[in-house]
Amino acid sequence: MDRAQKEQLVENLGQIFESSGVVVVAHYEGLTVAEMQDLRARAREADASVRVAKNKLAKIALEGKPCASIADHLTGMTVLTFSEDPVAAAKVAQGFAKDNEKLVILGGAMGETALDVAGVKAVSEMPSREELIASIAGCIGAPASNIAGAIGAPASNIASVLSTIEEKAA
Repeated sequence: MDRAQKEQLVENLGQIFESSGVVVVAHYEGLTVAEMQDLRARAREADASVRVAKNKLAKIALEGKPCASIADHLTGMTVLTFSEDPVAAAKVAQGFAKDNEKLVILGGAMGETALDVAGVKAVSEMPSREELIASIAGCIGAPASNIAGAIGAPASNIASVLSTIEEKAA
């Protein structure tokens, strides 16, 4: 890799570190190509990405970025999992690590907040952006359906009373 390619890689990594909601660092020593492809496929499904980069170049790209705290984790064979959604990459990494003990999560960063292994696990257990939007929409719609039910209830009560009276009269 020549100098121009290294500079381009550092610039790309810098953009990733700048725009990602969460970055997870893990050791992947011993993973087969098929297992790595599985990790990448899971990440794609969750709108996350997986990147293997030289630690030295990644450390250069981290300088001055919000997630610079992950530089300490960049030793050995490391893989970066990242996403704009603050939860997706952590869910992918944590889920894959449960299924495959060769992927060892070292830590990560959520913006300027450094995450240890427990922090990455806690973030992975949070609801995703889509789940939060769905629950908010449900909360917004619930009062309207309750009002509609309350307005319709007296009419149905009157109808049932009238039908009961009619049955007794007949």
